[in-house]
Amino acid sequence: MAEKRFDVTHIPGAATIAIVTFLALYVPVLILVVNAFNSADTVGRWEGASLRWFAAALDNAAFRSAALNSAIVALAAATLATGLATAAALAVTRGRPFKGQGGIFVVLNQPLLVPEIVFAIALMVVLAQIKQATGYQGLGYVIAAHTTFCIPFAFLPIRARLSGMDLTLETAAMDLYASRFYAFRRVTLPLLLPGILAGFMLAFVISLDNVVVSSFVKSPGQETLPTYLMGELRRNLTSEIYAISALLLFASISIVAASWFVTRNKE
Repeated sequence: MAEKRFDVTHIPGAATIAIVTFLALYVPVLILVVNAFNSADTVGRWEGASLRWFAAALDNAAFRSAALNSAIVALAAATLATGLATAAALAVTRGRPFKGQGGIFVVLNQPLLVPEIVFAIALMVVLAQIKQATGYQGLGYVIAAHTTFCIPFAFLPIRARLSGMDLTLETAAMDLYASRFYAFRRVTLPLLLPGILAGFMLAFVISLDNVVVSSFVKSPGQETLPTYLMGELRRNLTSEIYAISALLLFASISIVAASWFVTRNKE
């Protein structure tokens, strides 16, 4: 007797729920992008398509400074988080089992389990003491906070990749008298690279879009792109903000698309 499969289309209203969910997710984004190309001075009134507000945004020194800060923080945090996540994934997946190993997963995933604002306040308290003791007020604090926050996002795809890898390939390399390091460099690392790239891209996007942690740990006058946008929104909603938001959206989509393309080819 053939096993009957569950068909979601038999649920009353399933299609309607799917359509409403899709509209709720993407209609606001579509409205934002359309308004970014609106040439009108007043938000909400269409006067024709134009790149006027994109040009105004690129000519804005405050926007350029915030965008540069965001790029520096995201690149540094993603690199550090990916390196630490790779080491952690290798330790818990390839290392010998040890007592309390389950607790490592809890610690690594702590930023995912704790509300972001609580995590941000905890970081602020610690980093404020370091600021007071050292007198340093640079972007390093934001980079450190983002690195801590992004580690679990990089860890998950790397560990998933490691868990699905065939151990016999490494064993075969060592049976042919390859050292452990040589087997890792020539066998494990190339196979693990798609997971590392996916973890890096995910950490980069998470850091680039983060506003809560940045708001709590940044020094005065030190804006990232999301915190700059939040500050501008408190004053007024303008078409330039739509344009900047659209640029941030395009950057995030490009990074995700590049990640998918690279990891697919590496497969």
